[in-house]
Amino acid sequence: MNEDTNEINWKDFSKIEMRVGTILKAKEFPEAKKPAYQLEIDFGEYGIKKSSAQITELYELKDLIGRKIVAVVNFPPKQIANFMSECLVLGAVDDDEICLLSVGESAKNGLRIA
Repeated sequence: MNEDTNEINWKDFSKIEMRVGTILKAKEFPEAKKPAYQLEIDFGEYGIKKSSAQITELYELKDLIGRKIVAVVNFPPKQIANFMSECLVLGAVDDDEICLLSVGESAKNGLRIA
């Protein structure tokens, strides 16, 4: 573990709502400071949420539609340029390359990650 990382306890972790979602729409986000896409994601009973994701290095727009991803859905909305992001799409980060965390196609939208 990185020495700058603060440990959390189980109670802290259990507050994080990581859920499975399916990307319904993806479009360019030219107003963002760093290259990003605007995503619309279906989380089943938790609704459809929007997110800004800096995933342009590894993903083409056409390849995102229908993709199952994992996102944190209980952060407060965040203004990014002229866009309100409602969830945080999760990915493995290597400099400017972000590889989306995903699940199998049979995972239902809204399932909690634990």
